[in-house]
Amino acid sequence: MASISSGVASSCPDWCIVPAIGGRGVPVAMLPDRDLRLMQSGAMSLWRSVGENAGFSLQGPVFEGGLAAGWYELEGSLEHDGKGSMSPCLYPSYVQGADGDAQLPLPDPSSEGRIRMLLLFKYDVAALRFHPGIGSDVFRIGGFRMRRLSRVRALRMMLGGGQPALRSALGFLARAAREGVSRATDVTYRDYQRRVLPPGLDDYASWAVRFDTLGVAEMTRLREHAALLGADAPVISILVPLYQTEENWLRRCVESVLAQIYPHWELCLVDDASPDARVAEVAREYALADDRIRFTRRSANGHISEASNSALEMARGAYVALLDHDDELRPHALLEVAAALMASPDAGLVYSDEDKIDEAGRRFDPYFKPDWDPELLRSQNYACHFTTIRTTLVRGVGGFRKGFEGSQDHDLILRCTEGLRPDQVLHIPKVLYHWRAIPGSTALTRDAKDYASSAGARAVSEHLERCHPRARVEELSHGHYRVRWPLPEPAPKVSLVIPTRDKPELLRVCVESLLERTEYPDFELVVVDNQSSDPGAVDYLRRLQDRPGVRVLRYDAPFNYSALNNWAVRQCDADVIGLVNNDIEVIGPDWLREMASQAVRSEVGAVGAMLYYPNDTIQHAGVVLGVHGVAAHAYGGMPRGYPGHGGRARVAQSVSAVTGACLLVRRELYDQVGGLDERLAVAFNDVDFCLRLRDAGYRNIWTPFAELYHHESASRGSEDTEAKKKRFMGEVEFMMQRWGPLLTTDPAYNPNLSLRSLSCALATPPRIGFKDARTPSATRDGETSLRPSAG
Repeated sequence: MASISSGVASSCPDWCIVPAIGGRGVPVAMLPDRDLRLMQSGAMSLWRSVGENAGFSLQGPVFEGGLAAGWYELEGSLEHDGKGSMSPCLYPSYVQGADGDAQLPLPDPSSEGRIRMLLLFKYDVAALRFHPGIGSDVFRIGGFRMRRLSRVRALRMMLGGGQPALRSALGFLARAAREGVSRATDVTYRDYQRRVLPPGLDDYASWAVRFDTLGVAEMTRLREHAALLGADAPVISILVPLYQTEENWLRRCVESVLAQIYPHWELCLVDDASPDARVAEVAREYALADDRIRFTRRSANGHISEASNSALEMARGAYVALLDHDDELRPHALLEVAAALMASPDAGLVYSDEDKIDEAGRRFDPYFKPDWDPELLRSQNYACHFTTIRTTLVRGVGGFRKGFEGSQDHDLILRCTEGLRPDQVLHIPKVLYHWRAIPGSTALTRDAKDYASSAGARAVSEHLERCHPRARVEELSHGHYRVRWPLPEPAPKVSLVIPTRDKPELLRVCVESLLERTEYPDFELVVVDNQSSDPGAVDYLRRLQDRPGVRVLRYDAPFNYSALNNWAVRQCDADVIGLVNNDIEVIGPDWLREMASQAVRSEVGAVGAMLYYPNDTIQHAGVVLGVHGVAAHAYGGMPRGYPGHGGRARVAQSVSAVTGACLLVRRELYDQVGGLDERLAVAFNDVDFCLRLRDAGYRNIWTPFAELYHHESASRGSEDTEAKKKRFMGEVEFMMQRWGPLLTTDPAYNPNLSLRSLSCALATPPRIGFKDARTPSATRDGETSLRPSAG
C-alpha cells in the first residue's frame, strides 16, 4: 500500500470523464458527504473518513440526460497509511431506475497508490458515488479519469498482454463461435474481474481472518476485561447433552469451553445412555481433570429433551447456556455474555450471532442477526446459537419439553420470552458460536432432520395458542414457518389511497388488477387526481367515477406526496388505510387479507409487502436504514425466490420501515403520529412515518406473503433536474437531522452487514469498530464497550 506523501497542491481534486470514444474530457465535481472531513486541499487532497458509508457524489453536466452505457477505463490515485486492504467501489444510479449493478468494486491501489479498472455500465448512468472503502482512516485522492472505450479496446484490456493474452484471445474466439460474442465477452470480463479484484471481497472466511480473528494482543485485552468484572460476575452453567458423540468432536467441544477467557462457568455433561462407552469415558476424564466440569450418565435413553433436563438439574449457575455436543464456542463467548448480563442485570435472555464450521474447522455461512424480534422468532429459530437464559426462568417454564425433540431449544426460547419485556432480551452482534456442519447435521441442511422442522411448527403452534389463540401456523421449508393472523368479524374496511397524475396506462393496470384480483370483503379505491392533463387520463378518471368501490378525488395543488395523502386520508372513514402507488400491480388475490390481518394487530404499526420489478427481481423486501445514506430497500435486484441472509427474505419479520408504495396502517395510528410529514414532499416520507410509529411503541412488519409488482417511479421519473436534486438533498438533510445515529444502527440490520450493499454483503469494516472489532462490542468510534444491543 502506498504511504501518504506530504506534498500539497493548490486545487481541489475533480474527476474528468470522457463520455465519447476519442472525445474530450468533461470536469466532474466530487462532493463529499457528511462522513468525510477535508484535512488539506490540493491535487491530492487529504481526507479523513469517519464512517463506513463515507463517499463522494460525482456531479456535472455529463450526467444531464445520462452518461451513456458502455465500457469505460478508470484510472486515478488513492493513498492511505492504514493497515490491510481497501475496498473502493463505485455506486451508479441508472436513468429511469434501470436495474443494473448496484455496486462496482474496484481493485486495491497498487504500491504506488494507483487504481486502474475496466468498467461496464449496462444502462445510462444518472449519478455516480465513489467510496474509498477504508472505514475510519486518512487518505489522499486525486487525478481520477474515466474514459469511454470501444468494445475492441475493452476486450484488449480484459485479455492483457503477452503470451497469456494470446491464449485468452484464442479462447475468446472459440467461445464466441460457439455461444456468440456477447456471451464470450461476459465470460472474459468475469475472468478479468477475478484477476484484478482482491480475493475475498464477499468471502466470509477471508473476512473473518481480516476482521474477526483473535490475535495475541486481542486475547490480552480480553483477559484484562475479564479481570475487571470482579467477584460479582455470574456463574454460567453450560448444558451439553451427549449421545453417540464422536470423540474428536466431543473433545473439540469441551476444549472450547476450557479455552474460555471468562473463568466463572460450569460445564454440565449428560450422556443419554450412549451405546458407545467411549462417550462416557471421555466425559468422565474431563470431569476428573477440572472440578468445573460435572458429568452424569443416564440409565436409559430419553432423547435430547430429557437429557437436557438432566443437565439443567445439575446446573448451579445463575444462567444456563445451550451448547450442542459437537459444536464449539469462541474463546470470548462467555466473557461477552457475562458482560452483557452485568450491564443489564434485569435481562432474562441473551443471544449472539453464529457461523458454521466444517470438519476441517473452516468457517462459513454466518448468520448476522437482528436485535430482538418476536415476529422473526415465530418464523424461524433465529436466536438459536449462542443462547443464554436466566436459570430460574428456564426452570419456571418447566425446562425442556419432551415431544419437541429437534426444536426443543426453539420451544424453550418461545416460552421464556413470552414473559419478558423487549429490553430484557439482549443481542450480541458478534459470532460467538461455531455450529458444526457434518453429514446429518441441521447445520449442513435444514432438511437433514425433518422431525426438527415439524417439532418447530408444533412449538410455534402452541406458542400461538398461549398468546394469540386464533392465529395458525403453516410449516414451510428449511425450518421456516408462516403465521396466518386472524381478521376481526366483520373484516375492517380498507381504503386504498392511490395518488396519480396522467399516465393512464399505468393507472389502468393498477386499478384493474386491484379490482379484479383482490379477494377481500370490504375495500375501496380512493384515486386522487393531482392535476392530470393527459386526455386519456382525464377520460379514464371520468369513467372510473362510476365504478363500484371506486372514488375519484381531485387535489389541485403542486405535487407533495405527503400533503396529498394526508388530505386524502381525511376524506376516508375506513379503519385501515392503504397507501398505494399508481404503478402497483397485484399478483395474487390474498395480498390484502395478509396485510390487513397484520395491520389490525394491536402491537403492529405499518405493514409492507414483497414488491417485484416487472422482470421478477425484488424491488422491496423491507427498508434498511443507512444503506447508501438514509435508507434503501433490502435485496433490491435479487431474483424472485432469493432466500436472503439467514433465509429472512422468505418469512415475515419486524423491520424499521417499509415503502409507502404499498403500505397498510390502522387509521387511528396514522392520526396518532400525525400522518406523513409534509416537509418531505417526495423522498423518505414513508421511512420517517414508520420511524415515528416505531418511536410510539409499535412494530413495523414486512411480509413476503403479499406479493405485487411495482413499476417504480414510472409516473414521476428520476431525480434528473437541478431542482429535483436540490429538493432531494434537502430531504436527505432533514432525515439526517431528525434521525441521526439511528440511520447507521438499524436494530433490524446487523452491524457486520454492509451499508453499501442491498444484498447483505459483509461490512468492510464492521460497524462495531475496525481496530477494536475483535474486542467486546466495540463501538463505531473505536471505544470499547461490553454492552450488547437490546431489542
